[in-house]
Amino acid sequence: MSSIERMVEKLKLSTSNGGVQRKAVERKPVGKTPSSASPGRTAKQREAGFTHIDMGKLENFGFFAPPQDRAKLAEEYRRIKRPLLSNAFGKTADAVELGNVIMVASAMSGEGKTFNTINLALSMANEMDITVLVVDLDVLNPALTRLLELDEKLGLTDVLSDPDVELADVILSTNVPKLKILPAGRRHTQANELLASDQMQRVTHELSTRYPDRIVIFDAPPLLLTSEANVVAGLVGQVLLIVEAGETPQNAVKEAVALLDERKVIGIVLNKYKGSGNGPQYGSYYAAYGEEQG
Repeated sequence: MSSIERMVEKLKLSTSNGGVQRKAVERKPVGKTPSSASPGRTAKQREAGFTHIDMGKLENFGFFAPPQDRAKLAEEYRRIKRPLLSNAFGKTADAVELGNVIMVASAMSGEGKTFNTINLALSMANEMDITVLVVDLDVLNPALTRLLELDEKLGLTDVLSDPDVELADVILSTNVPKLKILPAGRRHTQANELLASDQMQRVTHELSTRYPDRIVIFDAPPLLLTSEANVVAGLVGQVLLIVEAGETPQNAVKEAVALLDERKVIGIVLNKYKGSGNGPQYGSYYAAYGEEQG
């Protein structure tokens, strides 16, 4: 039985026992993230490429725990992000190639991947020495783009389909220090095919190498709903699979994991887990991120 299969079996035990177990992690050989200099942007470009993230709106939509649970929620995301960051920047022997490019995915829709993408990005943006770029890769159902009211903005599909649109034109700075957003972009008749294109490979390479301190987070389409998501998974160093507690069928989790390259670092987050007794009733996230040797 492979370590990926053991991971799914552990997840099955965790959901049946009402708790969360740690998962197996597949490691890639040690590698370094390349970097290259980036030309400065003009003041006019910086002003045009800005969006204000309405934190109050996010809170109203349930993106943060109630005040009494926020400290616990923040700690849960620290547990999720710490190994991801360690893998990304080579601070341990387990550093991975393209580890600074993280794909947040799910088997099906509605499991909370956009929710976790935003909360993870905000948590990482609190780090002292890194910057974060969130890319809405779910071009057919761009929940992140809609939530942040960026529907009319140029974005990923425009960069992939129009040679006159450059990344510098569509990456948006925000009122959250060290956090940038790349929206999904305008509707395109071949949106999914664009994700599987050579241009997507070039864009991913540029995003991952332009700045040595950057984490790139892809909010990806559900793995079982589009084959292009599997193609994109091959371009990243780490995959974070969101599983909705009590809702995602075990066979769906197994099918989704089977689509992923076992050489990648794969993590699982058990989402919407309420625990027992008087525990949090919503917005509780548990990282199933650990490792199993042998």
